[in-house]
Parts: sequence; structure tokens; C-alpha cells
Amino acid sequence: MNTNTPENSPAAPGGDEPSAAVSPQTQAALASTAHAPNSPGATHIRSFVHRRGHITQGQQAALERLMGQWSIPYAARRLDPAAAFGRQAPTVLEIGFGMGETTEKIALARPGDNFLGVEVFNAGVGSLLRRIEDSHIQNLRIIQHDAVEVVRDMIAPDSLAGVHVYFPDPWPKKRHHKRRLLQPPFVSLLASRIAPGGYIHCATDWEDYAVQMLEVLSNEPLLANSVDGYAPRPDYRPLTKFETRGLRLGHGVWDLIFKRVA
Repeated sequence: MNTNTPENSPAAPGGDEPSAAVSPQTQAALASTAHAPNSPGATHIRSFVHRRGHITQGQQAALERLMGQWSIPYAARRLDPAAAFGRQAPTVLEIGFGMGETTEKIALARPGDNFLGVEVFNAGVGSLLRRIEDSHIQNLRIIQHDAVEVVRDMIAPDSLAGVHVYFPDPWPKKRHHKRRLLQPPFVSLLASRIAPGGYIHCATDWEDYAVQMLEVLSNEPLLANSVDGYAPRPDYRPLTKFETRGLRLGHGVWDLIFKRVA
């Protein structure tokens, strides 16, 4: 879940971060993500920006020790999930997992599914790597790269059991709405990667973004709404501390669950 707004997002790969030492092995593991923000030939608008951000010693240590074990380098070729996870199982893609709190809980609650988390920010990746180690999670892998390119280049058509997009950056200023992740071209791409009968589950606490999501998802021919309008929060999506605080303050949260049609 990405709870960071563009103004307070941690630094992205290749951006300005504290200059602590990183081993050659970690540099090599991160090399495939360093070019992501300015990939040659990219035609989409990035839904993230680079800000100076804080990464803790624990998060950096996790990047140092665990990237090679639990991450998959970006490559412009199709991913073999069975090889990546060491088993055949339904694969669920999560885009923008933030600090990984929700990702960890869902992966633990659904051990029969594989979870592939995509995130660009070092602090979030380091945080989720620590969670993977601390909770002994076996069914979770990370790709640190731009989500649009991952979906386009690495995910085969009709292959995903589900897609999770929780609390993406809302880009609240109207002039920035074009940077919102869930635009028609990307939703169309996502829908093509979901297997018939699979689902896409989005959640936001920004009402006007919820309205946009509902419109865009409803207009995608490969998707059908699972309910009339917004969906109740399913049991598998836990409340985060930020969401709980927002609800206590009277803020709304909107879930949308659409199914891929044949």
C-alpha cells in the first residue's frame, strides 16, 4: 500500500538519499532500477517523483542483505512466476506497496497465493524486505521498478489471478491529475494481464479519485464491476493505522473490485 503523497514520498532509486556505504552486490542488485525514472522510449507519465527522503539504517541493511534473495530484477522479458516463486500458484500483483504493512498481512493470510509487489522507493522496499524476513514469508517477491513498465514487459497476458492498487498517490491538484496511475491506457493494460475470472481491487481515501477510478474501470470492456458502485472492504484487506486514523477523523475510504470477463 502506498500511503505516501507526492510531496512526502521517500527518495526513489537513483535519487538523493543518505550517502551510507552500499556494497557492490547491492549496487548490482539495484542497477536495473536506477534508470527507471528516465527509461529511454518511455511514453507514459510517471506517477511518482523523486524527493529527498529518509531511509533508516534497518531498511538500508535489509536492502544490503535481502535484495538478492527476495527481489526480481526488472528485465524487458516475460517473467516465469513458477520459476520466480519455486511453485505453481495463483499470482497477485500489488502496485505501490508503500512500507509493506498490508502486503505482509495479506501474504501471510493467503499462503496459497503468490504475491508480486512492485515499488520504486528504497525505503519501502527495505521495509518490506525486513517484514519478509521477520515473518518468514515465502510467497512474496519484489520488483523495484516503474509499475507500467513491469506490467507491460514482464507480465504475460491472461496470467494474473488479481491486482491490488491500494491508496495510490492521489495527486490532488487538478493540474496533476494526469499523473494519477489509474488512467484508461494503464487500466486497459492491467486488464489484459488478468486472467478471465481474476480481479482488480483498488482503494483510495480521496473521493474525487474514487469517482475517477469508478469511471475508468467501468469503461474498460474487459472488466465488470463485482457490485453496484463501490464495494465493501473485503476481509483480506486489513485496515492500516493511517486508514483507521482517517476513518476516526471522518474521512471516507472507497474500495472498488472489478472482475475480468472472458
